[in-house]
Amino acid sequence: MRALGAETLRSLAPLLVVVGPTASGKTQLGIRLACELGGEVVSADSVQVYRYFDLGSAKPTPGEQRLAPHHLIDVAEPHEEVEASRFIALADAAIAEIRRRGRTPIICGGTFLWVRALLFGLADAPAGNAEIREKHRLFAEREGRAALHAELARVDAKTAQRLHENDLLRVSRALEVFELCGKKLSDLHGEHGFRTPRYAARLLGLGWQRSAHDQRVEVRARAMLDAGLVEEVESLTMRGFADARAMNAVGYRQVKDALTRGQASDSEALAVEIARATRVFARRQRTWLREEDIDWLPFEQRDDPEVFVRLLERCRAHLER
Repeated sequence: MRALGAETLRSLAPLLVVVGPTASGKTQLGIRLACELGGEVVSADSVQVYRYFDLGSAKPTPGEQRLAPHHLIDVAEPHEEVEASRFIALADAAIAEIRRRGRTPIICGGTFLWVRALLFGLADAPAGNAEIREKHRLFAEREGRAALHAELARVDAKTAQRLHENDLLRVSRALEVFELCGKKLSDLHGEHGFRTPRYAARLLGLGWQRSAHDQRVEVRARAMLDAGLVEEVESLTMRGFADARAMNAVGYRQVKDALTRGQASDSEALAVEIARATRVFARRQRTWLREEDIDWLPFEQRDDPEVFVRLLERCRAHLER
């Protein structure tokens, strides 16, 4: 009998994937599932991969990581570039190692580009070009990141619409693709279609009513500041990480800007600003989530033992397929 290839084996091995908008309780759900299913969590968060970016990324605490082993957290220095392709390689290796030990890998995170790339692979785009990236960096330094983003909007409006102007790395990459092959990154994604799975996956999440989630976002913004987010950003800046990619993440960007303006001491105004930016980010995440088939656990039933047991039964059935 002909042996199955590695790609085929990977596509046949079921995965559990915990998704949801920011501040929806993904970490807690992932840990609960790991504890019940003999699992380990593989983070799919583009900020938690970086060392020292702890509070603003809602990185699992040491106590939470003791409850369930976590992977792909603190695996990169702040100035390293961790792209989707590197994440796929790291996640594939972590998943294989977890399974080798007879455990259940549970993917958990809100960087949906990474989740989709892990489950369906990446579009066939040209390799990076250091000279082009340096040209973009110098342009952004001279003219501003908004100007570079405007260049992208001119050639690929669809990609520009989903990228924030401060996301220099991804804006530069999209422009780089167009300059290298004359095709829009959005067109390459459309051609790829994300239709051929690398893994058979069941997506899970906590479903929140909008008003309740907005309130949760506000509470978390204040909690991060009370825990020392301003001091964390000050420390990161003093260590030379002010221009690190992760500093553009929601929460970090608002604190960094407030420190630059000399207004970081107004914690109430800063909490409002962070909560507002988080709600905008969550709306973009919900747009992606609407396109996916997700098994939602209603937030008001999240502590109902019977409801959670039924969710576990569905998870076990998926893993045993």
